[in-house]
Amino acid sequence: MDASVTATPFSTLIRVASHEQHTQAETSSFMSDLLGGRLGVDAYARYTEQLWFVYRALEEAAERLQDDPVAGPFIQPELMRTAELERDLAHLRGPDWREGLLPLPATLAYAERVAECARGWPAGYVAHHYTRYLGDLSGGQIIRDKAEKTWGFARKGDGVRFYVFERIANPAAFKRGYRELLDAVNADDLEKQRIVDECKRAFDFNSAVFRQLGAEFPLSA
Repeated sequence: MDASVTATPFSTLIRVASHEQHTQAETSSFMSDLLGGRLGVDAYARYTEQLWFVYRALEEAAERLQDDPVAGPFIQPELMRTAELERDLAHLRGPDWREGLLPLPATLAYAERVAECARGWPAGYVAHHYTRYLGDLSGGQIIRDKAEKTWGFARKGDGVRFYVFERIANPAAFKRGYRELLDAVNADDLEKQRIVDECKRAFDFNSAVFRQLGAEFPLSA
């Protein structure tokens, strides 16, 4: 194990180590096309559907993990997104949005991995928690802004509720606090490295979802 694992704050270590996978995910052709306004609102809705499966896996485990010494400190009600996703989907797809709701194979694998970690490896769950929620508070705001401008959603209204953290008054301060939790995570250096590896895996899952969405919504020549 490199001595820098203990010398470097864990929040920095995990961010730097996963940078390549993070960049690959956020610069996928699907996301580039979506943020560039080159795809219709149906593609955005389909993406939102995939998020629902992942966050349901994350948040169904939250109550069970709230007293866990590793994952417990990260379980914070103000982060929960499932209800907001369901509100967005009702706006995007109508009141019967659950009918015909279908995960992509990559989404199913992603959600199953989150659930697997939640059941047997709380530190791995932390990796997925970090990847999703810190991303929502950061780059997710770019998606919200683009969605509002491209498809005419009301500012912070239905259709983009997922990206609006109404119970977090100061996102920058919240993110600092979250990173402090990472720095204090109850894990030795070997386990921290495993968390880093799982974080990379989480970004790979995201990239796989984006690839399959890109295949479903290819741009016309």
